[in-house]
Amino acid sequence: MGNTVKSFFLFLILFCRAVVEAQVADPIKWTTETEKISDTEYLLIAKAALDTGWHLYAQQVPDEGPVPTSFIYDDSSGNFRIVGNTQEEEGKIIYDPVFEMEVKYFENSAIFKQKIEVTKELGDILALVEYMVCDDTRCLPPEEEELTFNLTEETIAETSKGSVRAVDSTSPEAEDLGSESRGLITIFFLSFLGGFAALLTPCVFPMIPMTVSFFTKQSKTRASGIKNALLYGLFIIVIYVVLGSVVTAIFGADSLNALSTNVVFNLIFFALLIFFACSFLGAFELVLPSSWATKIDSQTDRGGLIGIFFMALALAIVSFSCTGPIVGTLLVEAASKGGLAPIIGMLGFSLAIALPFALFASFPGWLNSLPKSGGWLNTVKVVLGFLELAFAFKFLSNADLVLQLHLLERETFLAIWIANFGALAFYLFGKITLPHDSPLPHISVGRLGLGLFVLAFVVYMIPGLWGAPLQWISGFPPPTQYSESPYGVGNSKGVAGTSIELPDHAELGPLDLITFKDYEAGMAYAKKVNKPVMLDFTGYACVNCRKMEERVWPEPQIQQILREELVLISLYIDDKKELPKAAQYVSETTGKKIRTIGNKWSDFQIREYRANAQPYYVLVDLEGNKLGEPKAYDPDVESYLAWLQNGVEYYKQGYNTL
Repeated sequence: MGNTVKSFFLFLILFCRAVVEAQVADPIKWTTETEKISDTEYLLIAKAALDTGWHLYAQQVPDEGPVPTSFIYDDSSGNFRIVGNTQEEEGKIIYDPVFEMEVKYFENSAIFKQKIEVTKELGDILALVEYMVCDDTRCLPPEEEELTFNLTEETIAETSKGSVRAVDSTSPEAEDLGSESRGLITIFFLSFLGGFAALLTPCVFPMIPMTVSFFTKQSKTRASGIKNALLYGLFIIVIYVVLGSVVTAIFGADSLNALSTNVVFNLIFFALLIFFACSFLGAFELVLPSSWATKIDSQTDRGGLIGIFFMALALAIVSFSCTGPIVGTLLVEAASKGGLAPIIGMLGFSLAIALPFALFASFPGWLNSLPKSGGWLNTVKVVLGFLELAFAFKFLSNADLVLQLHLLERETFLAIWIANFGALAFYLFGKITLPHDSPLPHISVGRLGLGLFVLAFVVYMIPGLWGAPLQWISGFPPPTQYSESPYGVGNSKGVAGTSIELPDHAELGPLDLITFKDYEAGMAYAKKVNKPVMLDFTGYACVNCRKMEERVWPEPQIQQILREELVLISLYIDDKKELPKAAQYVSETTGKKIRTIGNKWSDFQIREYRANAQPYYVLVDLEGNKLGEPKAYDPDVESYLAWLQNGVEYYKQGYNTL
């Protein structure tokens, strides 16, 4: 009897587990509330409830990361005005194993608040939220949810003015602080290096002996000179930290973070870096109005703390033509991280500038060990200009990737970098001169060594035009599949050395596999060649999809089956291209509006296979019947191979279903 009961409960558990796993994952529920601040101001509150083990991403995430949560409020009627940005809870900043990066997300629940100012009486406000949810092993495709905020009196609760930001009480505060501190340390270190780079420019470096000599001569005692120099360095730090604080106050702690993944922001940043690079290369001088320097310089004779402060301010203004591009780049990059990053960034930058003045004032004898000012300072400036020029195209590439315009594909990007660093190598070898260069009868050993290093880097990049992975600069160029040619410039041969002829509506996918991105076209071709089909539900931003394609599919036996015995149909659920208006519809399964190609394939996956995670592989026959159970993410090569072999064998034996 006991064994019978035990068997019954075991069966019941397995049955329930199978039922649960067969359901479509829908781990998030959205609800809305409104709160009244004043007669004309309200808070629109969107609440997300998450199932255990799932998390929702914040509104700002790193590049090449998950899809951020975003809100669009329908204010087309003109009855209300959006005030500020949508605020969110503190959340968690931890290492995400799916995307392999530090990212901010929410567990259990999340609250988003948007302040509005009502101009006319209204009842409802409509909004659209786009989001992505993941667990530790998989992500669901990006979803859109229509939200309705009711502004009738009986649904509105009074709230104290200014209670816009909520706090996530479930977030371990210590863990958040630890993650944030690691990010701030990185910002500080990079800004510190940027400060040292600025120190070695012709606007700053010559100021060291001049300033130190001033303090040692004007001070009655050595101790007094050291004190004044330390105060001078401290005021330099204060000036730049105040600048970082102003940026944070004006733009907000998180607003520039949202811009960092925005196409317009990337284009503006591209233009800024080009502008800064031209200044460094000598096209023009980037200077503040001379009247500013004159007025500040007149205050330096006042003596005491005020005089020292104005000396530090004079340094910041006079050196702006060299420090401006570096400060501008660091500020925008740091501000894109949100929070205190701009302040910490300016602290690191100014500390690197201030330290030499304080140290050399304390130990004047060290001045004898400094190299003399000369043409090498302008060389540092020009090298920085070439680096700014190279980095500028990364931001242009980001915009192109988001829009999928294919205007700056991998080969084009690499060609630009090869030309840029090739020109830098010729400059270092003295074959190219720029406007502010001094006569160069010979080059130093250090300059020769740097030139050889840059030339070696150029040679290293050249094979990338023919498909080399270029791991040194991984993350800067577009991915290998975002290329003009799958085999590199001027090469149309396959892996085996034979030309690949593509069927109609097909293209080359991972590993040069013939791939269809349209279900109907792929099925038609499968019937023509009489082969079973593998439906590959995937995504452009799907990390686990790339892992399968790069670590499992290349295995010889698996690749042979995919290449010779199956027709591959890859359906991208995050394809943002809009369907024609006539082809848009409301899903019978989810009730959501299907607007894009990605929405269409996601709805197809849910409707036909009751699943919506990627990657998701389904083997089907020519009528669309399954040839076995579908396969999710599985890095086990043997398991995946057995699954493929079984499906192909079922097809050959004439089985349509299990």
